[in-house]
Amino acid sequence: MKENMVRDIKIADYNYELPDERIARHPLQQRDACKLLVRYPDGKIEKRIFAELPDIIPGGSMLVYNNTRVINARLRFQKNGNGSTIEIFCLEPIDPWEHQENFAATGKCSWLCFVGNSKRWKEGNLSMPVTVGGKQVILSATRTGREGNASKIMFSWDDDTVTFSEIIQAAGEIPIPPYLNRGTEKSDETDYQTIYSHIDGSVAAPTAGLHFTPEVFENLDKKGVKRRELTLHVGAGTFQPVKSELVGDHEMHQEFIRVNRSLIKEIAAGGGDTPVIAVGTTSVRTLESLYHAGCLIAIGDWHGTIPQWFPYEERHPQLSLAESFRHIIDYLDRNGEEEFIADTQLLIAPGYTYRVVDGIVTNFHQPQSTLLLLVSAFIGGDWKKMYDFALDNGFRFLSYGDASLLIGQSMTQQA
Repeated sequence: MKENMVRDIKIADYNYELPDERIARHPLQQRDACKLLVRYPDGKIEKRIFAELPDIIPGGSMLVYNNTRVINARLRFQKNGNGSTIEIFCLEPIDPWEHQENFAATGKCSWLCFVGNSKRWKEGNLSMPVTVGGKQVILSATRTGREGNASKIMFSWDDDTVTFSEIIQAAGEIPIPPYLNRGTEKSDETDYQTIYSHIDGSVAAPTAGLHFTPEVFENLDKKGVKRRELTLHVGAGTFQPVKSELVGDHEMHQEFIRVNRSLIKEIAAGGGDTPVIAVGTTSVRTLESLYHAGCLIAIGDWHGTIPQWFPYEERHPQLSLAESFRHIIDYLDRNGEEEFIADTQLLIAPGYTYRVVDGIVTNFHQPQSTLLLLVSAFIGGDWKKMYDFALDNGFRFLSYGDASLLIGQSMTQQA
């Protein structure tokens, strides 16, 4: 019954008017000087500054953030003959399938990509010269198939001493969101990365983390807040509005997650007494995906992916957090692994029960997006009041905009 209720959600009920001038085109010069909306469990909302976050988060809580780094995923080739520009947007690796192995590949690798101006590229290879380490390398792209509205592209280059990571670093561009309505600028190379990003793989930034500074981290440490990392490589589908009328007709994108065994054990050992605050919706999805992965392992149906509807299905065993995480730890022990690696299609929408996350740091999201559904699910459906407050009080929206702190019922309000 719960699954049908979620499937029948009308995305039009999650629409709001976002004036163009409220979309932040660039971040503030001082990252932690942005506004912070704090939303309490009783519905109270207050306006603060992000630099004050350590004053609000209780000592002893755990702040979990996504350490993924945005890659130069946009490559522009010139088509020989007609001079057309063909844009190839790298989405996720195919061969090698694991991100780090793919970036270390020499000579060739394959990716699933969006192709812009595709009609101008009907056949043949594309190529361009790339200067890497003072020497010229020829990069070629070959279309080998399709998957949905994306293309399978094999990249190859004529120097086996050069890695794909070096190739895209030299030839590609940071892919800023299309709703910024501007080209990539030099400043985006640093502005569109969190200060703690160090695992290459995302094609979009986990933008809630863009507000953190060394000073904020220092004050969190003084407060006794534990800081922990995980990895979700953000895909291009993350920020896309839902285009179907009903949520049930929307297919969630799939994203790669990686979490250390030590973090899984630490959260399980907390037994719910240590508030877990997720930085960004990507961290939320990763932490909540862990719970459902453990449940899938428990019922003997683990195949490496968390399906988008599993949390709402009758077959879900509804384990406690500790029980679910114990199944993951046992799974890692059986396989001799220190990291849990999976793909997730998890959809969090009103009707979802949060199992791991007690608080969320996040930005203000696009109308009719799955990210807005996630926020609404966390605050009991009262998203409109919160967004009206942000619009009425001069908050800036989307990737380079201001932040919010959503405090759940299970999280103490005592700083």
